[in-house]
Amino acid sequence: MTSDISQASNGMIDVRNLKKEYTDEETPTRALRGVTFTVAKGEFVSIMGPSGSGKSTLLQILSFLDRPTGGTYTFQDKGIDEMTDQELAHVRNKDMGFVFQSFNLLSRLTVYDNVEIPLLYSAIPSGKRRTLIEEAVRAVGLEEKLFTEAGKLSGGQKQRVAIARALVTDPNVIFADEPTGNLDSVSGLQIMDILASLHKKGRTILLVTHETQTAEFADRIIRMKDGMVESDRAITERTPVGSLK
Repeated sequence: MTSDISQASNGMIDVRNLKKEYTDEETPTRALRGVTFTVAKGEFVSIMGPSGSGKSTLLQILSFLDRPTGGTYTFQDKGIDEMTDQELAHVRNKDMGFVFQSFNLLSRLTVYDNVEIPLLYSAIPSGKRRTLIEEAVRAVGLEEKLFTEAGKLSGGQKQRVAIARALVTDPNVIFADEPTGNLDSVSGLQIMDILASLHKKGRTILLVTHETQTAEFADRIIRMKDGMVESDRAITERTPVGSLK
């Protein structure tokens, strides 16, 4: 079941009847069974669902790590089928930022060096890079840790670095995959406050989570079940703040 929300126009992300089928030893598995929704520029959307619901497969397609086997996916008015793998990689590096549950930092590198990594694939000169890195680190409140090795940080601080790394290229959308999954409740709330603040400044955020309170930081919650959209609703009331777990 979908609501009128999913039929909105001028979407940054627009998927229509999206399908994904895997074949293992000639046995097909239908991971996505016709998913339709739109995410507008500047919107904050959460995707929820139990294991096997298709949310991870959906995120892989939305972030250009996989292609659908049916339906259409349009990102910023350009269909994924119109782009080569090289073009997809370029758009992914330029227009998408990523925050993962496991942080994916290089522990022996400093905060500065970890945040710089996405810029190494760009033509931005080193002088400009430093300004961008410092701005991104300042946005997550870790200026004093700029030259601290990532391995010496707490879990919450590591996730802040991951958010700074996602921000440094000034992406049009941030994909956050279970960003509070490895954190205690206090650190998790701090991370969600940062994402909410970024959203208020106009960032488009797509969050995958199994935690209701985490999901409710968004404007909308899309619930997945059996490879389909079970519901798509706006957030009108939020659960009182407590543990995210």
